[in-house]
Amino acid sequence: MTVPLIPAVAAALFIAAASPAFAQSAEAAPKKPAASAAKPAQAAASKPKLKRSAQKAVEEVTPIDDDPSITLSDADLAVAKQVYVGELPCELGASVHVRPARRTGLFVVSTKGYRFLMHPVESRTGAIRLEDAKRGAMWLQLGNKSMLMSQKLGRRLADECQSPQQVTFAEELKRNPRPSILDAPTPAAAAAAAQPPDTPASAPAAESATVTFPAGPAAPAASSPTRTN
Repeated sequence: MTVPLIPAVAAALFIAAASPAFAQSAEAAPKKPAASAAKPAQAAASKPKLKRSAQKAVEEVTPIDDDPSITLSDADLAVAKQVYVGELPCELGASVHVRPARRTGLFVVSTKGYRFLMHPVESRTGAIRLEDAKRGAMWLQLGNKSMLMSQKLGRRLADECQSPQQVTFAEELKRNPRPSILDAPTPAAAAAAAQPPDTPASAPAAESATVTFPAGPAAPAASSPTRTN
């Protein structure tokens, strides 16, 4: 006696028909977001920081034309009138731009990647000296050249910078060099320096002076004594 297969076939067909429905329901189920457990602090830390070049670019467009904490005296304002402004070419293809700031007596000194707000300070050597104490930089203007130094970094940012006036002065120094304090004095200058202060410049030195006496009458010849008998 054989068992009828109709119930078994019907069950198999039902399972086959229900399988796609189960698959579709599984795909339609929303997936849990993987980033839901991430903390806000981690998201903030993942933001890229600005590169050094970008930071310098931002600093260059930030206005620094004034600083209320800087006080200038009349002497400082007089020194400020002697500062050369404009685009100054330097060695190794560098350049420094010096322009007056919004406030009289202050200057914006900039080079590639750096910008400073500087003001005159007293100089014992007579050179023109500008400083930016906040950013640790100094601009030194001599007669024939200028240089930009970073005291914070401990190095020069630009050297051998020259305005047209400084170029002219440097050429004049080549044609007519000034004596240096390290040069040896000439013999005449050394002899003059060796004389006492009260000695006239035309008076001969004591070591080279010769004294002569006038000639007196000739002494009589000595006569030999005569014997008498």
